[in-house]
Amino acid sequence: MQGIIKQINISSGGIPKKPTASAYVSSERVQGDDWNNKNVHGGPRQVVLMIANETYQSLVQLGYPVFPGALGENFTTEGLAYAPIRFGDTFLVGGKLILRITKLRVPCNTIKVYGADIGTHLYDALARDGNPESPHWGTGGFYAEVLQEGTVQAGDVIRIKKD
Repeated sequence: MQGIIKQINISSGGIPKKPTASAYVSSERVQGDDWNNKNVHGGPRQVVLMIANETYQSLVQLGYPVFPGALGENFTTEGLAYAPIRFGDTFLVGGKLILRITKLRVPCNTIKVYGADIGTHLYDALARDGNPESPHWGTGGFYAEVLQEGTVQAGDVIRIKKD
């Protein structure tokens, strides 16, 4: 199971996050990135938020004016299937960065700037209950903690790490 990092996104807080060619990812943050609401965002189990570019494609087809980085993710991936991802899965990004999936992203009110009901296309009651049978499992993205720090560049491969 693998894909690529289509885009790396950072901001000084809030959305959208803007693309950057590369970034160092520490156990605390993606370099150059910050959060407006530190009570909800960030922390050691939510260092990186990743969302599939395929999610953006679906949302655009539904009429939402979104683009990579609009939903606040650090990594926009492409070609990586999210439905089989489970909490605890580890991913190697590029040659050194290792991430472990910790939780689903719960869409916050901030993204409603793109449409009042956008969250209903990203998350549902099954996903909320931790049921991977949800048709929205991972659609809103996954948070990850950093097991090994490293630099990431757009175009890097992201693949599941088998020990």
